[in-house]
Amino acid sequence: MNTADFFARLESHAEDAERIALIGKGTTLTYADLTAAVAERAKFLRSVGIKMLATFSDNDPAWIVTDLAALAANVPHVPLPLFFTPAQIAATLAATAADAVIAPMGMARSFQALGFTIVDEFDYVLVLLRRISVTPSLPAGTTKITFTSGSTGNPKGVCLSAHAMFDVADAIAQSTTELGITRHLNALPLPVLLENIAGVYAPLLQGATCVVLPLVDVGLSGSSSFDPALFHAALVRYRVQSVITLPQMLQAYVASLQRNEERSPADLALVAVGGARVGDALLAQAQELGLPVMEGYGLSEGASVQTLNLPGKSRFGSAGRALGHARLRVASDGEIEIAGSLFLGYLGGPVVTEQWLPTGDLGHLDQDGFLFVSGRKKNVLITAYGRNVSPEWVEAALRDHPLIAQAVVLGDAEPVLGAVLWLKDSTLSDDAVQEAIHEVNSGLPDYARIGPWCRAVADYSVATGLATANGRPRRQHIFDLHNTLFRAAHLNSFARQH
Repeated sequence: MNTADFFARLESHAEDAERIALIGKGTTLTYADLTAAVAERAKFLRSVGIKMLATFSDNDPAWIVTDLAALAANVPHVPLPLFFTPAQIAATLAATAADAVIAPMGMARSFQALGFTIVDEFDYVLVLLRRISVTPSLPAGTTKITFTSGSTGNPKGVCLSAHAMFDVADAIAQSTTELGITRHLNALPLPVLLENIAGVYAPLLQGATCVVLPLVDVGLSGSSSFDPALFHAALVRYRVQSVITLPQMLQAYVASLQRNEERSPADLALVAVGGARVGDALLAQAQELGLPVMEGYGLSEGASVQTLNLPGKSRFGSAGRALGHARLRVASDGEIEIAGSLFLGYLGGPVVTEQWLPTGDLGHLDQDGFLFVSGRKKNVLITAYGRNVSPEWVEAALRDHPLIAQAVVLGDAEPVLGAVLWLKDSTLSDDAVQEAIHEVNSGLPDYARIGPWCRAVADYSVATGLATANGRPRRQHIFDLHNTLFRAAHLNSFARQH
């Protein structure tokens, strides 16, 4: 699907004068309003001659208008995540050679310090800033550069074409047609590619309504704080039928429903979960509450989504089957490879020409095409006895225990694995935690059982610097931070055994 096809679809929805496209805080746009607003802003972007547009703002209908206008005007868009540090923002703007930023008025001084000057104001709260910049060097056809925070904290720019993004969005829209979704809640930040494509483009292709509220109104505050009560209230108030969450958000929401003896909102038809693996116990708990939780799999280099479970077409513990735009295969060493709707290349790197992309993830496909992801290839631990263990598998088992909130498994070249644990209750005694470890170990083979363990000094979140935006732990940083504690725990464990 190309850009013209996408906007033709929006125009067809606009023929129904009452069809609502976006609901914001105090703002409602019909599809006719949306297409008119996009056309007006696209004209403005062209008139000022922007070569590379960056945006930095909270979730809001205006963000979507600007994003679509950039596509319509053929201006490459760099959505800046709100969780980026000032240093990451400065580095991103420099790397992309962005010559314009649209941001809240209150952020103007921050961008002025980076060489931008105010040239226009609109939407009452947004301001356009410009600076002199060189023409960016990009792969031909780049319309969006999405930045992944990565496990090391160094952002990588993924260059995407409109064709790839819309192919993915169209595949998602087609695969969920039978669910009859008419209202989607944007619960993740819009600069997150998964929400941008699966939570904006796909619903708009279906003619559905996107409920686009400030993140604090859906329970997200700061970089990693989540209030499941506010999330639940938004789902109920707006009679939401679909939403995308991360595993840690789902875990908190399930716990909140259980604590308050509530069940899934009646209108909810799809809770898509991505970013990291969801443990079997959490999936089972969600199902008991009536939550239609469906795991998926994808990566930014594949324009966000490759596989998805769907109601009536799912397999417990899997990440679903390939959507219409994607093809999958597993290499001889277990690495998952994908084809279809791939990125154009990394910013500053060579153009991607290979048809198949190694993902760095390990897994297998069953006889019916369902994908099971076991972990990251580079994270595999090789014990002193030569056994290969994907830490994500053991970590999921640990998180399934009711006392353990987060876990990172260590033990490369060691005779036994160990874990750094963030507990749900910091006052738990060591004996209680040890008993929890014994319970988890009883369901694991001997080579994957946990021996030494220590308590994490902080939770694994963006705020603490111990996790990426999608919830994946920054393993080396965690290891470096806890090495002394872990070594002490290892010695104590050895002493207890001897």
